Amino acid sequence: MSADQTLAFETDCHIFDGCGFPAPGLHSFVFKPMFTVGGFEFNKAMLLALLGSVLIVWFFWAAFAKPKVVPGKVQMVGEAGYDFIRRGVVYETLGKKEGEKYVPLIVSLFFFVWIMNLWSVIPLAQFPVTSIIAFPAGLAIMVYVLWVSLTFKRHGFVGAFKNFTGYDKSLGPVLPLAMTIEFFSNLLVRPFTHAVRLFANMFAGHLLIVMFTIASWYLLNGVGIAYAGVSFLMAVVMTAFELFIQAVQAYVFVLLTCTYIQGALAEHH
Repeated sequence: MSADQTLAFETDCHIFDGCGFPAPGLHSFVFKPMFTVGGFEFNKAMLLALLGSVLIVWFFWAAFAKPKVVPGKVQMVGEAGYDFIRRGVVYETLGKKEGEKYVPLIVSLFFFVWIMNLWSVIPLAQFPVTSIIAFPAGLAIMVYVLWVSLTFKRHGFVGAFKNFTGYDKSLGPVLPLAMTIEFFSNLLVRPFTHAVRLFANMFAGHLLIVMFTIASWYLLNGVGIAYAGVSFLMAVVMTAFELFIQAVQAYVFVLLTCTYIQGALAEHH
């Protein structure tokens, strides 16, 4: 990294000192590998993803390994989170009969995405794993494979084709055009938007928090101190707002997942 790209909080660079504002950019999302094994580089984002996975497994193990009739605090929190996703997302979308078998998957997805987002505001970590496109893309591909396989399993080849293309003979002459649009929308655009929606929100949110944080330090000089206070306040506001967005994006991701599964299971008319 060149000197003009060095982050402000790592230097004595302030406004009126003759140095420009070191704005965050793509380099803020690139980390040096901690170690390399057989050409495979392990970096900070991977470490946070691994730690998040371990924390989620540990939490639900502690909550439900030995459930009690009168739940303790951990079990109570675990039951509340599990029941919220089961009733508020899965049952509402898929119904109790069809949805029960998908509850563990949807609950796991929600808490994994939420924790990966939440790392953004955790001291020392301070980075949302889902702002790296590979992680949302991997989750979206998993959901995509599930959705496509369920569609073929439930409807067979012809039924699945009708499901993917929105076949409706009442459309008449515009049917070929409508089927083409639906085909590309469902099989190409849908998994792309599923991943990008999560990635883009986390990427933009983290970039804003980093920008206001750096600006708070950069402006700490002379009359710039007044502006530094405003910038710091914006950093706090954006962090609070990001907490809300992190939960919303996890909710939206699993809600869309349930919607796709519902579409795969629905009978085509």
